[in-house]
Amino acid sequence: MSHPFKAVSLSFKKAPLAIRELLSLDEAACRRFLNTLHNELGLNDLLVLSTCNRTEVYYAAEDDRSREIILALGHLKDRADIGQFLPYFDLLPDADAAVRHLFEVAMGLEAQVVGDLQISNQVKTAYQWAADADAAGPFLHRLLHTVFFTNKRVQTETSFRDGAASISYAALELVEELTADVANPKVLVVGLGEIGADVCRHLSASKAFGEVTICNRTRAKAEELAAECNMRLVDFEDLVPALKDADVVISSINRSEPFFTRELAENLDVLSFKFLIDLSVPRSIAADVEQVPGVLVYNIDAIQSKASAALQTRLAAVPQVRAIIAESIASLNDWAKEMMVSPLIQKMKASLETLRQEEMDRYQKRATPAESKLLDEATRSLMQKILKQHVLQLKSACRRDDGGQLVELLGELFDLEKAGEPAA
Repeated sequence: MSHPFKAVSLSFKKAPLAIRELLSLDEAACRRFLNTLHNELGLNDLLVLSTCNRTEVYYAAEDDRSREIILALGHLKDRADIGQFLPYFDLLPDADAAVRHLFEVAMGLEAQVVGDLQISNQVKTAYQWAADADAAGPFLHRLLHTVFFTNKRVQTETSFRDGAASISYAALELVEELTADVANPKVLVVGLGEIGADVCRHLSASKAFGEVTICNRTRAKAEELAAECNMRLVDFEDLVPALKDADVVISSINRSEPFFTRELAENLDVLSFKFLIDLSVPRSIAADVEQVPGVLVYNIDAIQSKASAALQTRLAAVPQVRAIIAESIASLNDWAKEMMVSPLIQKMKASLETLRQEEMDRYQKRATPAESKLLDEATRSLMQKILKQHVLQLKSACRRDDGGQLVELLGELFDLEKAGEPAA
């Protein structure tokens, strides 16, 4: 693809959770990073995507700027040692690789749980941030709208989104497995972001858990979800008693430092077993919490897909999804080629319009107003027909990668170099 689009990716495929959480970005950080990359590094067509599984930057530049981007990320995160993390990054220095990667990420092919729906919404949000920062150019706009259209095709034409194989559903199945021998297990969900709210809905729909309690710093959001899912609500100030009472604690708290510390866990008076499931990046449960007797911790990397039937259905649909992506990329490639000759088309139009106006000026002095209007309409229609024929031929040649000779020929035919010169 003839466009200087590139990408830098840090994902779960190469970077363990301990590395990803150090470099993850919340919304405010993503917006600051966008402004830095756009205004200080001069990058365009920018997209900054940061989820629990990946932190990625897509950008347009003639030269490979990945090292500068990674250094800027280190500066943003106050990591002077960012250089030691370089091996964990994947660099995609050409448009074909970067575009294909974004499609596969947005469709869920690159998700930890294949087909995860949440990533498509996260890409939409990242695109909105890019638009807000005025960092999205024509190419990124076209690319993302093509991605969203492709996502709709995948949704309606394939079984890739069938079932509930997502991180939140995987968490539900893990809870079911852990509590299989527990009578009337008590579950506490702390933090009601997108994943936490999805977990609550899955818990409510399963009907296997009669005692589910939710807790969130913002009570209004918790009240709304508690009413929707018919769950008990506790205030954040009353969290410790709720923690002591729960058999399973699911945390999706969004903060830079762990909320659940070893000291807190030691004060829970665990008599048998207490299961803590951490869905947050950065982790909200400190690594040493599991050293407390009776406490078992499962972080996001430990959560494997439990929706085996749904996952197998999705995996079977992968070839069809890749075929749809290939069609979309081919269409995008045709558009990119046509965009390359857009300046030529505009010059052709300007050249023809100049000739038309010159001829109009010659005859309008001798014509009546009615004749002048008729002449204007006739010459304008003739110009548009001539232009349309050449534009269609030019675009067709570009799609065949055979536009060079035609561009040269049209340039000579319309004397475009002369047309582009300022008048003497």
